Amino acid sequence: MKKLLAIAAVAMMLLAGCRQENKPEKEMNTLSFTTEQAANMAAIACNEAKADYTALAQAINEGFDNGLTVSQIKESLSQLYAYTGFPRSLNALGTLQKVFAERVAKDLKAEAGEDASSLPNDYDALKQGTEIQTQLSGGAFNYAFCPAEDYYLKAHLFGDIFARDNLTFADRELITVSALSGLENVMPQLQAHVRGALNMGLTEAQLRSIPVALKANGLLSEASRAEAAIAAVVDGQQKPYSTSVWPLGEPNTAYAQYFIGNSYLAPMEGGLVNVTFEPRCRNNWHIHHKQVQVLVCVSGRGWYQEWGKEPVELKPGVVVEIPEGVKHWHGAANDSWMQHLTYHKDVQEDASNEWLEAVTDEVYDKLK
Repeated sequence: MKKLLAIAAVAMMLLAGCRQENKPEKEMNTLSFTTEQAANMAAIACNEAKADYTALAQAINEGFDNGLTVSQIKESLSQLYAYTGFPRSLNALGTLQKVFAERVAKDLKAEAGEDASSLPNDYDALKQGTEIQTQLSGGAFNYAFCPAEDYYLKAHLFGDIFARDNLTFADRELITVSALSGLENVMPQLQAHVRGALNMGLTEAQLRSIPVALKANGLLSEASRAEAAIAAVVDGQQKPYSTSVWPLGEPNTAYAQYFIGNSYLAPMEGGLVNVTFEPRCRNNWHIHHKQVQVLVCVSGRGWYQEWGKEPVELKPGVVVEIPEGVKHWHGAANDSWMQHLTYHKDVQEDASNEWLEAVTDEVYDKLK
């Protein structure tokens, strides 16, 4: 009986969603989430964009624990079809439906929330959407090259979708910035929505909290993109960011004393380790005794140098075989992240690493 009630509750909350009339008018240019809810929503949106439904389920559960409602999460995932596509949006909604059913069955907190208010019969989606897009863009926006796309943006995205008041405009832009941070090669759109978020009422502090929340949820590359977009728009600074599809892994705390800057380790099958270096990060001079190290650069740009020799530029596809007993260092360029796979071969008994002095700025800054 309890299972049937849970299924019925899911159907009622996710498929029906009764609208309520005469609700007090909401301030649409203010974030309605608490600090904790905003962090949860950033993780929900970014994981939807990445199509990581396991992490999405965890973020949804944490959001429910912090008071996010079914209506708010459902609305955010529905909106994101316009930015990440129907397949991701539908799969994410399916994840929400499953999580909600599980929580109802276990008597865990999962509030329904209020659906959007009904629109007046004479509502003009194109007119209202044009006004909202103008506010978001900071001026009139007309995509003359493709009038159909221009109409879809105005009438549907900013008219039909943004008119739904169960999320504010500020809420929606936090969601959009978080989602676009999870996508590759959309920096122009991400920067545009960083500007739009400020125009729609997000404060600078609330905006900067997005990459903080992404980092807290292990979304390091995504946080890097968000930070770079914010730096460009708000600070007028060009900040390098990770464009890699390879995972960053966990902070390399065990060997941090032998590195300048932050590095990350992601162990892989077959003894491979994916090592990520942030811009300017490099390891100390060191020697591998009784073993040969192999580096395979897979992302970004960096450097490898042997003692007394000219540096070798590391770019995707470059492979370096480091002989046993050779003093060397490797790391990222000053304007790029860098990732390489590494493994050891010809490993003899009592193989070891000998860590030496740091690579000074004087040496490093000569590299172009």
